[in-house]
Amino acid sequence: MSSNRPTLPRVRLDAASYESLRQQVLHRDGWRCQSCGTMSNLEVHHKEFRSRLGDDSEANLITLCAVCHAKAHRARS
Repeated sequence: MSSNRPTLPRVRLDAASYESLRQQVLHRDGWRCQSCGTMSNLEVHHKEFRSRLGDDSEANLITLCAVCHAKAHRARS
């Protein structure tokens, strides 16, 4: 008997739907980097990377500035 749970397909949105979700996340996060608080050069970051089967969902996305986004990727490499 296998202890592996069945895997659910990850959610990956088309470009227009992703842009809408991206705007929703920016609004949710008050147009501020959730790490340092700046309001410039904002990007939306996948907490669980797409390459590691992270999906395009509001729960998996966070607003970061370009500097903090780069730091997040270096820390997880």
